[in-house]
Amino acid sequence: MTTTTVRIACTLGDPNGIGPEVVFKALRDETLFRPQPLEFIVIGPEAVFHQEFGRSVVAQGVVELGGRRVQLVGVDAGAESVVDATGPPFVVQPGLLSAEAGRLAMWSVERATDLCVAGEADALVTAPISKEAVHLGGYDIPGHTEFLADRTQAGHVTMMLASGRLRVAVATGHIPLARVPGALSQDGILAHLRTVDTGLRRDFGLSDPCIAVLGLNPHAGDGGVLGGEEAVHIVPAIERACAAGIDARGPYAADGFFGSRGHEDVDCILAMYHDQGLAPFKALSFGRGVNVTLGLPIVRTSPDHGTAFDIAGRGVARAESIKEAMRTACQMALARRSASLIGH
Repeated sequence: MTTTTVRIACTLGDPNGIGPEVVFKALRDETLFRPQPLEFIVIGPEAVFHQEFGRSVVAQGVVELGGRRVQLVGVDAGAESVVDATGPPFVVQPGLLSAEAGRLAMWSVERATDLCVAGEADALVTAPISKEAVHLGGYDIPGHTEFLADRTQAGHVTMMLASGRLRVAVATGHIPLARVPGALSQDGILAHLRTVDTGLRRDFGLSDPCIAVLGLNPHAGDGGVLGGEEAVHIVPAIERACAAGIDARGPYAADGFFGSRGHEDVDCILAMYHDQGLAPFKALSFGRGVNVTLGLPIVRTSPDHGTAFDIAGRGVARAESIKEAMRTACQMALARRSASLIGH
């Protein structure tokens, strides 16, 4: 691999969802990343590869899509977690919720992650999984973010959605809304601010990023009348972040922040819970957003949509978001490479 080539490992997600469709649509786009030299490793069930390319082509392990070399890695056999590889072959059934599909999706993530950790790929792009299928398949995880943090032994990670200059991170991720207040703490919010600040500098090349912090309660608590989490947790965390050299501001009332276009004046917004940040993000950029996991030792991105079982197999899924995920992964990998060279 040359110093300018970026090698991306890409998983197909739930094979019964739209993941395979959008991945292959994206890879067939000859304009993707031009002129950046790229190589792709696609990891997924062999049944999907057979359906897409035919057995004789898949047997070679390499195809050419969009003028690029694409390596195919099947997980039906040889994946670290496979315990029943001698069972009946997997059959793709678009739109079907399946434990087997969930297992194959996660085996793919394991293989792809390990390739990145070993330095055989520069970045990881993950197509959508079904959390329900994954649970049926025996994985007790809330999502990609938490699984990847454990798999790579990351110290602290933050989920961030990005679309151009619009970036939204969350202080609590895939947890029930009722647990959010109890999950907030000064130390936790400060840790997210540190991770976001470091990620924006290292992975996005921002020299002095500014982070807006949203309040938890209506009107950011209205001076304590509508809740005390701002005074107890959020304000002290912001003050500690500023003392550490992080440009963190707020807390801002969440209801008016995006409507008043406050997001245009900062580099990232830290929301207190999932829907508080992601609902306005997707309203502003749905179909173009990218999910980024900050804090990992590897680069990881994904599209901002789910498995879309309702349209799987119909050929109508749009590939814009996964293309953006691939572009972002490439840019992040190059930014890390540049930072590493400067550091030396």
